[in-house]
Amino acid sequence: MADELKRKRAGGRTGNARRAGDHAITQMPWRIPVNPDRPIEPMGPEGVEAIHKGAMRILKDIGIRFLNDEALEIFAQAGCKVEGQTVRMDEDFVMEMVRRAPAEFTITPRNPDRVLPMGGKHILFGNVSSPPNYWDMERGKVSGFMDGFRDFIKLTQYFNCIHFAGGYPVEPIDVHPAVRHLDCLFEKLTLTDKVCHAYSLGKERVEDAMEMVRIAGGLSPEEFRAKPRMFTNINSVSPLKHDFPMIDGALRLARAGQAVIVTPFTLAGAMAPVTMAGAVTLSIAEALAAIVLIQYVAPGAPVMIGTFTSNVDMKSGAPAFGTPEYMRATQMTGQMARFYGLPLRSSGVCAANVPDGQAMWETSNSLWAAVQSGTNLVYHAAGWLEGGLIASPEKFIMDCEVLQMIQRYMEPEVWSAGPEDIAIDTIAEVGPDGHYFGCQHTQDRYTTAFYQPFVSDWRNFEAWQIDGAVWTPERANRVFHAIMAEFEAPPMDAAIREELCAFVDRRKAEGGAPTDF
Repeated sequence: MADELKRKRAGGRTGNARRAGDHAITQMPWRIPVNPDRPIEPMGPEGVEAIHKGAMRILKDIGIRFLNDEALEIFAQAGCKVEGQTVRMDEDFVMEMVRRAPAEFTITPRNPDRVLPMGGKHILFGNVSSPPNYWDMERGKVSGFMDGFRDFIKLTQYFNCIHFAGGYPVEPIDVHPAVRHLDCLFEKLTLTDKVCHAYSLGKERVEDAMEMVRIAGGLSPEEFRAKPRMFTNINSVSPLKHDFPMIDGALRLARAGQAVIVTPFTLAGAMAPVTMAGAVTLSIAEALAAIVLIQYVAPGAPVMIGTFTSNVDMKSGAPAFGTPEYMRATQMTGQMARFYGLPLRSSGVCAANVPDGQAMWETSNSLWAAVQSGTNLVYHAAGWLEGGLIASPEKFIMDCEVLQMIQRYMEPEVWSAGPEDIAIDTIAEVGPDGHYFGCQHTQDRYTTAFYQPFVSDWRNFEAWQIDGAVWTPERANRVFHAIMAEFEAPPMDAAIREELCAFVDRRKAEGGAPTDF
């Protein structure tokens, strides 16, 4: 009962949709960014064909191991060669299944104003997902906890440049694994009104997530299944394997009409060949194997192909991110996604341990690789540290500055070349001896002409020093606390909230999901 009362009190004021957090900073309005640039394509047509043929050889001659009996039975029914847990399939079958997948689709959350288009030229950004540890300037590095989880969900809702709530932004290990998914998804669905992700980690977690999303949306079972309302992301177990729970979850969601992203985690030099072409080829084969399974079971199911191909540090064996190799692998996978007609997912990642210069240049490399590759959905776009082992609110704030800059970069007004933009009359008016600060052309545009930062400090050194010499992570920390102080959750109908509470309480009483603990 105490948990239920706590959840009820945690909600926003339904009579006031104004988000008080808007006073903490001035940010860009909600928008769906459209990437106007032609993708960077490092490979010529012969390179694309070579990787495709390599992936087809892997699927036909080497095979992919599926640690899921249902998947093995489905592949056997489809006429694939199944030996033990290894599945082999030929190119004609693969391409027939891939052609069933839609090139574009939408996901509609409980707030229909937040509907997300997947594919085409759209690029969407999500929060950091799945780190077991939390870091901020007060605590340092600590294990994930529920209050920290809630703070990240609030940041996810607050920032308009964050379009979806991915996995747990930090793993709250102070909540038992049997019921953790219930508490975490409840917070996601009540503290945000954006598209939500669910982990494919067992039947109970997937079925609970679908039911909670349905309830939060005020939907009938038929309305929920009629179009995508949520999504999952599954990873292969590189090299050449798909495990039981993720394939099970992918099949459940696909059969219910929900979206599935298939993202192999291939680290060149460790779980994949040391060459980027070899690593990308392996990644494509692993991803297509799962997509083929999904399309055979649920033709036309919404799917995306994901890339998480990077390299290891050959001195330590640790994963490296935001490297030149990572950038090229992302661009190469973008070429392959377009070859197969599939939407693309990539990530905003780094290997840095704190929100310092290394963190920002590696993350910026990752984010710009997403832009350059034609990525449609960017995981971990804000808050990621230590190769995914740490989530940081300061890093989240700093990353959102970069995301806003990328969104501004994509706005057509920046490169518009109409008569008023060329401004010949103004150039003549000012002439060789004047300046443009005071002319009417500038006065009419000065508030919107350029990007305005919320955490960057553009003053000179002396002004910065007189004002306390506050470094960027410290400024981000202040912004974080200001947002938390003013945050207000989006409205939710009281009856829907009661139904959601009742479902969570019932499932907790039933024991939640089985665990090994």
